[in-house]
Amino acid sequence: MKTVLEIAQQARKASHKIASYSAEIKNQALQKLADLIELRAEEIKSANAIDVQNAQGKLSKPMLERLTLNDKKIASMAEGVRQVAELGDPVGEIIETSTRPNGMRIDKVRVPIGVIGIIYESRPNVTIDCAVLCLKSGNASILRGGSECFETNKVLASLVSDALAQCGLDADCVQMIPTTDRSAFGELLKLDKYVDCIIPRGGEKLIRFVVENSSIPVIKHYKGVCTVYVDKSADADVAQKLLVNAKCQRPSVCNAAENLIVHSNVAESMLPKLCSALIENGVEIRASEKAGQVLSRTGIAFNPATDEDFSTEYTDLIISVDVVDSVEDAVEFINKNGSGHSDLIITTDNSSAEIFMNGADSSTVYWNVSTRFTDGFEFGFGAEIGISTDKLHARGPMGLKELCSYKYKVYGNGQIRG
Repeated sequence: MKTVLEIAQQARKASHKIASYSAEIKNQALQKLADLIELRAEEIKSANAIDVQNAQGKLSKPMLERLTLNDKKIASMAEGVRQVAELGDPVGEIIETSTRPNGMRIDKVRVPIGVIGIIYESRPNVTIDCAVLCLKSGNASILRGGSECFETNKVLASLVSDALAQCGLDADCVQMIPTTDRSAFGELLKLDKYVDCIIPRGGEKLIRFVVENSSIPVIKHYKGVCTVYVDKSADADVAQKLLVNAKCQRPSVCNAAENLIVHSNVAESMLPKLCSALIENGVEIRASEKAGQVLSRTGIAFNPATDEDFSTEYTDLIISVDVVDSVEDAVEFINKNGSGHSDLIITTDNSSAEIFMNGADSSTVYWNVSTRFTDGFEFGFGAEIGISTDKLHARGPMGLKELCSYKYKVYGNGQIRG
């Protein structure tokens, strides 16, 4: 079994090759991978069944749902690979160009980052998403999935290796750390000589561990505390539809709503209706004192919310509810309690929407659209390697362009500096 150091060294060598691969050969490998995912679906499901069985009693229901692969998820995985293959190759794209007075031309050109380490939990589809995005963007990748999906990840990583080999590409472009030993995880974080960037995908505890222990730059989002704000001019039916989707469609994911705030002018009429719809979908309501006063008058069941609840990522059928007096107060609430991920205003008032969308300090802001769309696939990126709530280098869903840096290419005919 290769050591983590050997994996990193081989990835560094492979990164120099993959950076010069043509778009055509990279796309051939991606198409082959999509075919293999479909052809070996039963093998994937068999490995996944072992992981799911081993996780029983250890993971919450939403986390088990993330872990489990079925025919639909496998088909979606293959479709995502094909979508990435159809996207333009960002490598070599001229971002901007200028010519100086002396005739010297300067091109700012997109180039791969190099070697990217991805550390993730529970979701085996991340193995494929990250591998294909790194491959298409000319990066070598080192994958370290959680122990709870180890068997599934082994099979998926083998499919990537087979696709690369069948297309004559260096299999070291994509490597999986073949152990669940936590010390291997820690060792990877110190290999800044070979690894250019670490992207952790998982819970806040995992991400904070990575940030605190890595000597390699980290692109991160600690948690997804997303808020739905119902403005005083919101359409009640639209508000209910968007809220239920944002909270209930997949409560385990980072773009699911964790907070509901309602303008005080419509709290009496809208809040009971909205909370009733959530309760019908199995959601526990945690209400502030203001929101609780409204709900108490209508007999709707709730639990008191603490200040901490409004900054908590539940990843479960729980939501915190509050009442605010203005769109400015809604923005202040989000900037205080949110995580800079995804936040939504529901309104028919253009000026309120602009105040909200300009003021909420989040990577993605929505106007009358569910927060559940913060996703690389839904944004047309084919997939995403993560959703960054950082502000430097990348923000929001990270697709191919976000996996590139740039260099300056300077062209002349003998110019010298005087």
